[in-house]
Amino acid sequence: MASRLSGGAKPRITLTAVDHERLTQLATAATDTFPEVAAELADELARARVLAKGRHLADTVRMGSEVLFRDETTGRETTVTLVYPQDADIAQGRISILTPVGTALIGLSVGQSINWTTRGGDVKRLTVQAVREPAQAEVLPG
Repeated sequence: MASRLSGGAKPRITLTAVDHERLTQLATAATDTFPEVAAELADELARARVLAKGRHLADTVRMGSEVLFRDETTGRETTVTLVYPQDADIAQGRISILTPVGTALIGLSVGQSINWTTRGGDVKRLTVQAVREPAQAEVLPG
């Protein structure tokens, strides 16, 4: 199966120890229901630099972060909050980690870009413009 995060070398990503642990469990649990996205998430987790417990980088996307990113194809900027599947609500801009764009965003820092493939098969490139720290309540899965 081809990687859904398309094209060339992927940027270095950084995850908190808590996000890495919880997302590994989520990827394993989602293998039967969302096999392609679960496999992509597992690939991202495998290549991530994992910080020591209790540490995080302020300008790096983690669970609960509000992210402003630009679609490099259209120039459109979008703000979303990255959440666990049960907290997703597209109308409120809360996107699940188990979506292609959610998986593409996790662990990126401000200024980093990545290619990713939509569910419809289109290859897009996004660049992270800004990251807002999550509120503590948003970090924990619901």
